[in-house]
Amino acid sequence: MGVLSVSGCASTSTQSGTGEYIDDSVITTKVKAAILNEETLKVAEINMETFKGVVQLSGFVNSQEDIQRAVVVARSVAGVKSVENDMRVK
Repeated sequence: MGVLSVSGCASTSTQSGTGEYIDDSVITTKVKAAILNEETLKVAEINMETFKGVVQLSGFVNSQEDIQRAVVVARSVAGVKSVENDMRVK
């Protein structure tokens, strides 16, 4: 029975397991914290979602430099496999 309950949380190619969801939540929180610590960036302007270690950034920021900085900061967070940028300059 223990095997059945563990396999119920395993991931498939179309569905993430419970562990992956928690890991993605932790990564998102770490990216938000890292961006919050950047003086030039405003975390309220940047939306982020993480799926299987891939962080997607979106929102409207003040400059192209802010976009580049946010991507660099997100990539530096442990557990981030890649960053997809969908941010735009206001």
